[in-house]
Amino acid sequence: MKLAGTRHIVRLVLALVAVAVAVLAVSGCSMLKDASKSDTAKAKVGDCINVIAGSATDSKTAPIDCGDQKAVYKVAAVYDQKTDCKEEQTSYEETLNGGTTAFLCLTPNFKEGACYNESQNTGYKFVDCAAPEASFKVTKRIDGVADEFQCDAGTAVGFRVVPDPKTTFCLGSPKS
Repeated sequence: MKLAGTRHIVRLVLALVAVAVAVLAVSGCSMLKDASKSDTAKAKVGDCINVIAGSATDSKTAPIDCGDQKAVYKVAAVYDQKTDCKEEQTSYEETLNGGTTAFLCLTPNFKEGACYNESQNTGYKFVDCAAPEASFKVTKRIDGVADEFQCDAGTAVGFRVVPDPKTTFCLGSPKS
């Protein structure tokens, strides 16, 4: 004995199962793509990054609280493919099997009183001021202003200016 409408119920159940499988397939692929990314590559705009070990091809980095002294960079932009970052930004690219999985544009997030190592190949890294690799010390950080003339010409040995968000870093010798 057949009940009236069972064919419609079976079709409805099969349709719901098909939709559920499709949703799982799409979200599963997205989850697998994100699973292959490092914690740094999963960072969002406004997050901060610590450079543990700099390298031109295989840097060791980790997300960190922006208030931490080791928060060397702040994420300014996030892309899925290689993109030109602004002049004052540092690029971070993560690849897997020859393809870009994440591309971040990073802006300096130096702390006043902290010392950093600067390398043309690997960017900036937080270091102890007594360390021989210390390149400079941030003697003054001025938020909301992008003007190197805010640095004292008598004591500053350099500066870094970030136009967005406007920030001026006055630099001195790490030994001072």
